[in-house]
Amino acid sequence: MTVPDHTAGLGSAQASLQVYIANRPPLAEYETLDRLRPMSAGEIGHIASATGNHWRKIFNVYAKLVAELSPQRLQQDGIRRWQDLRDRQLLQAGGQEALIFTPPDSTQRAEAVRLLLGKGYAQALGLTQQLHWLDTDFARHRPSGILLCPYFDYRQLSDVKIQRLVGYIRG
Repeated sequence: MTVPDHTAGLGSAQASLQVYIANRPPLAEYETLDRLRPMSAGEIGHIASATGNHWRKIFNVYAKLVAELSPQRLQQDGIRRWQDLRDRQLLQAGGQEALIFTPPDSTQRAEAVRLLLGKGYAQALGLTQQLHWLDTDFARHRPSGILLCPYFDYRQLSDVKIQRLVGYIRG
């Protein structure tokens, strides 16, 4: 489940949950990032305070998804709330997640769960013709197994939709 070497993003190279996003935090250190690297403690808070609510929502929704997917992991790590997961572990060294700024390799399957955020990103990558729609919000890219989901925003990926997404991931 190793992320390819040419990948730019935040998180673990051994991520079992790889989230592909079309944009980056609008800060110099992320705009020029050309590799995958773990986040440091407090970095999510720094991005959110420096860039506004948009990135706070992305990290919040990501943490909610991980909390829904792995409640046993949270218990083992002594974490009670998704907010604590976000602040203490999300996208940090030793984690199982990555937020990836480079497009996924859609020509082959991967062992990791790969999520592509937003219909617009799928269209920009030329993947829409190969999507199998699971419902009105989620689709699977047949050749690669990549799961298309709504953008990580409360309005687009509500708590109810996060639960549906978890069901699709678990298969």
